[in-house]
Amino acid sequence: MSQTRRLAAILAADVAGYSRLMGADDEGTLERLKALRRELLDPKIAEHHGRIVKTTGDGLLVEFASVVDAVRCAVAVQQAMPERNTSIAAESYIELRVGINLGDVIVEGDDLYGDGVNIAARIEALADPGGVFVSNTVHDHVRDRLPFVFEDLGEQRVKNITRPVRVYRVCDVAAAKSPSAPAPSVLTLPDKPSIAVLPFANMSGDPEQEYFVDGMVEEIITALSRIRWLFVIARNSSFTYKGRAVDVKQVARELGVRYVLEGSVRKAGNRVRITGQLIDTGTGAHIWADRIDGALDDIFELQDQVASGVVGAIEPKLRQSEIERARRKPTEALAAYDLYLRALALREKPTAESVPEAIALLKRALIIDPAYTPAKALVGFFRVHETAHGRSPVSEPDAVEALALAREALEAGKDDPDALWMAACTLIFLAGERDVAAAAIDRALTLNPNSALAWAARVWVFCPCGQPDAAIEACERAMRLSPLDPLRRVFTIGMALAHLVAGRYAEALDWVERTLHAEPGYISALRFKAVVCAHLDRIEEARAAVRQLLEAQPWHTIARSERVLSRTVGPEIAARFVEGLRKAGLHEE
Repeated sequence: MSQTRRLAAILAADVAGYSRLMGADDEGTLERLKALRRELLDPKIAEHHGRIVKTTGDGLLVEFASVVDAVRCAVAVQQAMPERNTSIAAESYIELRVGINLGDVIVEGDDLYGDGVNIAARIEALADPGGVFVSNTVHDHVRDRLPFVFEDLGEQRVKNITRPVRVYRVCDVAAAKSPSAPAPSVLTLPDKPSIAVLPFANMSGDPEQEYFVDGMVEEIITALSRIRWLFVIARNSSFTYKGRAVDVKQVARELGVRYVLEGSVRKAGNRVRITGQLIDTGTGAHIWADRIDGALDDIFELQDQVASGVVGAIEPKLRQSEIERARRKPTEALAAYDLYLRALALREKPTAESVPEAIALLKRALIIDPAYTPAKALVGFFRVHETAHGRSPVSEPDAVEALALAREALEAGKDDPDALWMAACTLIFLAGERDVAAAAIDRALTLNPNSALAWAARVWVFCPCGQPDAAIEACERAMRLSPLDPLRRVFTIGMALAHLVAGRYAEALDWVERTLHAEPGYISALRFKAVVCAHLDRIEEARAAVRQLLEAQPWHTIARSERVLSRTVGPEIAARFVEGLRKAGLHEE
């Protein structure tokens, strides 16, 4: 059979959750799919001059001569789908995913082959239920011809395709107008992460609990509003959805936000269970979900606990979600915020290779926005890491630059908790300026009492002042606020330091072991282990820890540790480290 080639717009579609639907009701699902083909898909495809190339149990491959017709057809189909699900239980909804590509195809009889087809299928696999995703070739051809809004999802690696594919989402498909109608009014997303907290559902059947539920949500909104890098919808707008069954994607469109937090409250006797879930409405993904149980003995205290727990838990999740979004963005589209996020991603596990990369990203961000205080403060964080873990001390010019940026961040970022605590740590580690740092950390916690990392930073203020129990309380608060924090090692090593300062070496060793269990080979923890084991007269274990330390950093010496520690924790505590390291066999110079 002869083969020819031609350029074609290829639409690939399938049913989201097809296996689950068939497992629950195979006969009913098949009947509804046949009706969907007969009543909607086939007529719309014919109306837009498409040709069905092949079908599978739950999918279609369609060829269009015009890429404009292909996109119009996909949007028209997705617009019609919600109405077909109106009288059906949510778990039985049929939702389509659609991917469209414009490319070269091989024609053999009635069938089509080649990368043009494969890419359409791979893009369809990336699509949201109810969504339409298109390749960059489609976007470039239709962006000025159709009244739809497209979101750039960046380059995506897809199976069996050598080069990454730039993918776009057709936004607000359900609300999009026909080509002859005016373009839809779309709220532009703010230039920072945006969130709406919906009124939680009162599942207890007790109307008197409404005030408790509403008060708790208000506390959450207030707590989120203290996070400077978040755009939070005001309570008056969020509460217009009270008592209504809502679609979070619709809420996101109407309020112009990316994230929606929703939940419910159920009361049984004197106990109450609060559940919550955070949804990225751009992808439909649940990026956080949890439940909190409590007693109604003190309602206001419980409201505070829930608000604190929810906000502390979702803040790192939101950060991580934003970091992933920044990673997907094309390099040429990166703004100062995106560059900062990419550097922030390297903060989790900095290395000798990644620290210079992170600092370069931050300097690029500061060229774009010289007043961007979080970037200024984060430069100091990486210089602190170099001081504690690098082969050579931070050079004098680099230290001077980091300290200058930290002081600028403290001055200009008086209302930015993250900038305050990061700049404070820079002053402690690079200059030993604890008094100024302590005031900055206190202000950070006044602005955002739910900042786990700001609580952890207090360790470096309390321990040198001989207040280990206050340092322990601060670390406990941090761990309670953010139990799954990517920087959890900061909390556990802080606990180890506080117990060492208190002379409780067994407890210190326990926290060191927890740190090493989570992050084997973490340099600070190995040094701590050598010290506390030596003070416990467990010399062989101390020497084993030193051997591990030197395997990773052969240049590590007592003199180097003493130089760093004297500035950060003070001469008295540094002397205790030196004594332990000497017993453990670390060389002097």
